[in-house]
Amino acid sequence: MPAAQEIFIGRQPILDRYQRLYAYELLFRRGTQNSAEVTDDLAATATVLSHVFSELGLEAALGPYLGFVNLDARMLASDAIELLPREKFVLEVLETVEITPAVVARCRDLKDKGYTLALDDFVAFEEKHTPILELADIVKVDLMGMDAGALEKTVKALRPWKVKLLAEKVDDEAQVRMCSDLGFELFQGYYFAKPTIIAGKKLSQSELSLIRLLGLILDDAETPQIEDIFKQEPGLTLNLMRLTNSATSGLRQKITSLRHAITVLGRHQLQRWLQLLLYTNPSGGGANPLLQVAATRGRFLELLAGDLMGASPDFEDRSFMTGIMSLIPALLHVPICEVIATLNVAPDVREALEQRGGVLGRMLLLAEKQEEGDMESCFALSSELPGVDTERVNAILTQALAWANNIGREAAS
Repeated sequence: MPAAQEIFIGRQPILDRYQRLYAYELLFRRGTQNSAEVTDDLAATATVLSHVFSELGLEAALGPYLGFVNLDARMLASDAIELLPREKFVLEVLETVEITPAVVARCRDLKDKGYTLALDDFVAFEEKHTPILELADIVKVDLMGMDAGALEKTVKALRPWKVKLLAEKVDDEAQVRMCSDLGFELFQGYYFAKPTIIAGKKLSQSELSLIRLLGLILDDAETPQIEDIFKQEPGLTLNLMRLTNSATSGLRQKITSLRHAITVLGRHQLQRWLQLLLYTNPSGGGANPLLQVAATRGRFLELLAGDLMGASPDFEDRSFMTGIMSLIPALLHVPICEVIATLNVAPDVREALEQRGGVLGRMLLLAEKQEEGDMESCFALSSELPGVDTERVNAILTQALAWANNIGREAAS
């Protein structure tokens, strides 16, 4: 059986055409070469599932979202994949799998058992794809290196089959628009995990109010000053109470007023929820899809900090802030230096956000490389952090996902 510390888990968001979170692709890797190869399919899959989901359960780890998993030929043939609940997982048949009668029969068997099947890294239709397309539910079309003409040709060739199209390796907004026009329903790629920063966007009044509130908290301002800004923004107050109710779900009494929320939370937690509020609609409705990523990243860094040798509670707080604030450029379309220039952030937080420097910067890079599926970099970065190994990192990621799922459900309600 592979050693537990050889297993590493990555994940990348999959969004629908309205940019709402639809699923996560879970990237199972072992060894330092970022390889999907395993020596024992059953043992590897069982080990991964145990590390990722046993502590909290599938619902807590994935919430309402699906999990996409890659299957090579050996994994596809193994009974191990039937450990995966069919209602929670999409099985991706990798492009390296040769479409043989045995492979088609196995896919038909899985389909009959209720599994959803996807074809990974699809580029151009060939006759050999016909039997597997008759069973597939989703086709992931690889956009890398594909021009508009080739993409349109591929989509046209797939139309005879009632498959859902997923655009993967989406790098820019033009690709999103083009794929939407061609009927794609799902999207995955660095454009969503690391959106392009568009300089010069004017912040809305509510966004400016949130930045001012964060500044007041960091400067330890008096409560009336904080309340005054909230009173000018009823949407912010509503969202704060929603997130506060989520955070204090163990209390018998629900949060019913701004003063109540501030009293129950205290300054430390208030700062935390203000950071999360940046990812909700300031006028009081809905959550930006980046909320899920930002909340996961912040909680992941906080838990990771707690495991570092010699780390303090204050360092855990700074770690959470670093994770949350790292996606602000994508959210507000302004450089991070312009945002934190108005905030009294600690020097190591600034260094991490602007340069990915210091211990906090390495931790942030680890979170980002997980989102990108760059497992080789994840192994290297983990080895640089004292007191951390890959087994613990996987467990921390599971806990962070569960926490963020809870926040996301509350913010979207």
